[in-house]
Amino acid sequence: MAVTDDDALQGWPSHGGQPSAFAALAQRHGWPGERPLTDLSANLNPLGPPAWLESRLRDTLPALARYPDPDYPTARRAIADAEGLVPEQVLLTNGGAEAIFLAAALHAGKRAVIVEPTFGEYARACRHYGVGIERLGLPGPDFCLDLQAAGAAMAEADVMWLCRPNNPTGTIVPRAEIEALAALGQRHATTLVVDEAFVDFSDDDQRLTPLLADYPNLLLLRSLTKFFTLPGLRLGALLGSAEQISRAAACQLPWSVNALAAELVAPLLADHEYLRHTRAWLDAERGYLQGGVARLGFETPPTQANFLLLRDPRGPGSADPLFLHLLSHGLLARHTHNFHGLDGGWLRVALSERDTNRRLLEALAAWGCS
Repeated sequence: MAVTDDDALQGWPSHGGQPSAFAALAQRHGWPGERPLTDLSANLNPLGPPAWLESRLRDTLPALARYPDPDYPTARRAIADAEGLVPEQVLLTNGGAEAIFLAAALHAGKRAVIVEPTFGEYARACRHYGVGIERLGLPGPDFCLDLQAAGAAMAEADVMWLCRPNNPTGTIVPRAEIEALAALGQRHATTLVVDEAFVDFSDDDQRLTPLLADYPNLLLLRSLTKFFTLPGLRLGALLGSAEQISRAAACQLPWSVNALAAELVAPLLADHEYLRHTRAWLDAERGYLQGGVARLGFETPPTQANFLLLRDPRGPGSADPLFLHLLSHGLLARHTHNFHGLDGGWLRVALSERDTNRRLLEALAAWGCS
C-alpha cells in the first residue's frame, strides 16, 4: 500500500485500542479491510490474560445470580494486603477511569493543575465536575518535571494531577520529588493525585503507597486491566487515607463493579508466576526496542512503562506521514493529536513481543530520519 495523503488526518480516535475506529481510519488511507493490523496503539501486556482466567470465569458465573457485596470486602482486602494498607484505604472502581472521575468529584468547583502532556481523562473529569484547569508543561524531548515550577503551581491549586509513569511519555518523576510535592501540598491544603496505572511495568518497585502513611493529601489511582490484559473487564482502585476514601465512596454509584470483576481481584494479585513472566518479557524487550529506535535517529525519552514515545528529529510535521508509513507496514501506532503539549508531533507505540518489535524497527529503518 502506497500512502501519499499528506493532508491532516481526520477523525483521529480519542483513545488507543479502538479497533473499529482505527480500522475505519486505516481503510480511508488504503489499507484493505481483510488484512489484519497489528495494534500498537493500546498499552496492554502482549502476553495476554493469565491462562487460568477462562476457567475461573466459568466457575464464577453463579455469582451473577446475586448482588455483589457493595463494599467488596474480599477484593479490597486483597489489594490492601498487597499494598501494605488497610481495607479502609482502598476503594474498588470500575476501571481506572472511575477512579479518575471520583478523584475529580472530591474537588468539584475548585481549581486544578494538570502536569502535561498526559492522559486526557484528567481534564475531562475536571470539566465534568466544574474544576478549573491550569496546565503545567513538561518540556520535551526529555519531559522532566521542573520541581520549582510545580511547587509554585501547586500553591495556587486545590488539586494537582500527575501520571507516573506518565502516559504518553513513559517518563517517571523521582520518588523524592513526589514526596516534596506531597509535603508542599499539605502546607497549602492541596491534594496530589498520582495515576499509577502503569506502575506494574516500571523497572523497580516505584509504588508510592508507603507515602500514604505520612501524606493524607495523596491519592493514588490504579488499574488492574493493563497489566493483566483485561481492558474489557473494567477494574481499578483508588488508594488514599481512610477519610479521603470514605468521601470518594460517598460519590460512587452503587455496585459500580460487577461480581465477575470483583471476584478476580484476589487471584489476579496472587498470580506471581504471571508477574515473573511479564518481568522477563519487559527486561528483554524494552531495552531492545528503545535502543533500536534511538540508533535509528529518532528522539525518544527514557521510558519506565510498556510503551515509548518517538519523534522524527526533522520536525513535528513528520509525525502524520510516519503514522501512515507504519500503517502501510500493517502497524498501528497511537497519534498524539489530543495530547496537550504534543499536538500531534510525536507517535506512541506499545511494546510487544520480539517479532512485532523487530517489524516495527524494520519499518522505522525503511522510513529513515537521517
